[in-house]
Amino acid sequence: MISLDAATVLLQWATGGMLFCWFTTRRRIASLGYGWLLRGVYFCFAAGSLAAGLAFDVVPVREAASVGVMIACVVALVVSVQRKEAGVSGQQADFDRRTERVAAMTGIERAADQAVEDGSERPSGPEFPPILDLVPALIGTVGLVAASIDTDGNTAVALARTLVGAAFIGAISDAMLLGHWYLTQPGLPRRLLNEMVNALAWLWPFEVAVMLLPTGMFAVFTGTVDDGWGGMLGWMWAMCAITTIILIMITKAALKERYYSAVMAATGLLYLAILTGFGMDIVARAVLDQT
Repeated sequence: MISLDAATVLLQWATGGMLFCWFTTRRRIASLGYGWLLRGVYFCFAAGSLAAGLAFDVVPVREAASVGVMIACVVALVVSVQRKEAGVSGQQADFDRRTERVAAMTGIERAADQAVEDGSERPSGPEFPPILDLVPALIGTVGLVAASIDTDGNTAVALARTLVGAAFIGAISDAMLLGHWYLTQPGLPRRLLNEMVNALAWLWPFEVAVMLLPTGMFAVFTGTVDDGWGGMLGWMWAMCAITTIILIMITKAALKERYYSAVMAATGLLYLAILTGFGMDIVARAVLDQT
């Protein structure tokens, strides 16, 4: 049903990752370094997709989309670096709110911005436009559509699995990376990570559903599709699916705790969720590719 090749998987990862990079940067709260990290990571994934496609099975539109994702990531990175002096408005506003709250509680006046404690004006100029992070995702989507059309079998099912898988893999990867970013930016509001985990919870049933579409994982359970392991891979997929949603729910519960360590606990849980989440996508597609 789907051609499980490295080029498509890496392009999925880059596309979904940049989609959820925009999902976070659009809030203008995470510091610029977070965007720099993700653009660099997904540039490398897009480059890997291009290399794998050229080496094994060329799909011209997919490979062109990989190049487009690379270029768009570089453009966004360059613009962000050029405009770094403007900072991030949401981050500055959040710092000001915290400063005012501390001043009201203690009576101690503090500078509105630690970087400008001498009273001088803050740097001005245009900020980085987060919409640039959405461009690589849109370009990558075109390549994923082309890769789905290029496969044998039901094109609609292949397309659904490819696009939903891209969003799911991107969300779970970015959630883990965002959790780690709290070590770099301790004052980062927890709502950003909550939003990412909530998105994962919404995407999970769609990821399960597209893998059950005919010919899907039900055929593996019944033995209609031979996984080569006596049905073991089918049950492995089921356990990955169940474990992933359990980990997501536990992560949501952990983030309700007030202590900062709760964010680190949530990040550790997301580490595990990446393993089981990738099992949901990769194991199913590897088995169904043989039908």
